[in-house]
This record gives sequence, C-alpha cells and structure tokens, in this order.
Amino acid sequence: MELDDAYANGVYIENAASYPPRWAASAEDFRNAMRERSRIDVSYGESPRQAYDLFFPEGEPKGLMIFVHGGYWLAFDKSSWSHLAVGALAHGYAVALPSYDLCPEVRIADITSQIAAAVTAIAAEVAGPISLAGHSAGGHLVARMLDRSLLPADVGERIQRVVPISPLADLRPLLRTSMNDKFKMDAASAAAESPVDMQDRYPAEVTVWVGGEERPAFLDQAVWLTEAWKADHVIAFGKHHFNVIEPLADPESDLVKLLVT
Repeated sequence: MELDDAYANGVYIENAASYPPRWAASAEDFRNAMRERSRIDVSYGESPRQAYDLFFPEGEPKGLMIFVHGGYWLAFDKSSWSHLAVGALAHGYAVALPSYDLCPEVRIADITSQIAAAVTAIAAEVAGPISLAGHSAGGHLVARMLDRSLLPADVGERIQRVVPISPLADLRPLLRTSMNDKFKMDAASAAAESPVDMQDRYPAEVTVWVGGEERPAFLDQAVWLTEAWKADHVIAFGKHHFNVIEPLADPESDLVKLLVT
C-alpha cells in the first residue's frame, strides 16, 4: 500500500537478516549467566505470552527498568532482548522484559492493556523509581503507559523517566500500510492509541531517542512525539533502526545513564 515502503526497515539496513539470530544468541547467553539472579517466565496474564523475565542486580535494587520490545506488534518476544538488561543492571537497577500477545490475534489496544498489567505486576516485585524504555512498537507502548487511565496512581507516579526509542507515536499513517490488514485499525482506534494525542499524563521525564540513520518516517514520528509532549529529543548519529538499541547493553552509554539517573 501507499506507505509500506516508508515504514519498511530491514530492506534499508545492510545484513538486516543477521540481526535477529544475533539478538537471540546474545540474549540466551545472558540468561544462562544470570540464572542465579533472575526469574524467568513470570505470568502476568491469561495467555502464555503474557509473561515477563526479571533480572536482579547484586544487592538491593536501586530501582526498576522495564524494556518493551518492538516488532510492529506482530513479531518477537522477550527472549531476544535479555542482554539489553546489562547496562541498567550494572547501575544497580532490576530489569524486566515482558512479552505480549501479537496482532492479529489481538488488537493494539489489547496489547497496551497487557503492558499496563505487566508494568503493574512487575512494579509490585521491585520497589523504588521506575524507568521505561521501549523500541519501535515498544516505544509506542511505553509512551502509552503515561496515560493516567492505564496505570494505578501508585504505579504511574513511580515512573521517573520514559525513553521511547524510535517510537511509533502517531498510528494513523499505519492505516495506509498493508500491515493494517492485521492491525484492523480504523481512524478512531488509531487516534485513540496514538501517544501524540494523549493529554492526561503522569509527569515523568520523557526523552525521545531515535537513530540518525533511521527511515524518514521514523525521524518524523520522533519529532511528532517530541513536539506534542514538549519532550527532550536525542538523535543517535550513525545508528539505524536495528542497532539503535545496542547501547542499552553498555553501562557507560548515554542511553543507559539517562535511564538510571
């Protein structure tokens, strides 16, 4: 359809097919190394995919960082991203990664509700401030968590920082992609799920993070959210849609330091 190419990422990234298996291998290695300081496949809902992994730092956690994966609400699960917990763990934060059901079995609004349930359940496990990071569709989902109608106040008010990474912030352009055959959105549901239109939000600090080598549509989406929320805006020069999240595994990266301060 009209905007399919605008929202295509892999075809514009060199050796794109090599990324998912490398992600999965790194994540598995990390989980194996963290067996003594982790809880794997903790259920937060009724379906098998409604589960999270939780990794603990050495000593009492200073707070909680939750990472929500992307994949256009159509692909992946928590098992490909465990290694991205390294950065925040090194700073004393517990780190959780939830999975969620995928379209077309559920709608995007259902996924949003699932992530709200996951955040609420995880928050009950770890005290202290909460930081949320999410990539692409996950960026949409963590931004939605600031909607006061989704999280109870005792959880929402603990959120200190949200970093949507290369987020989808206005879902209406996706109506003009073939992916909407699976999303099954209409204009009203796309608007209702668009963070750019959220008004009553919890007062967390928000930084919209995007790769400098992203497709123009994602650069635009980042700007739209930045302007709508008067948020901070970071362009990670030299990063594309697949490697923009790699700094989460580096304790010294600016992205990690943003999430744990």
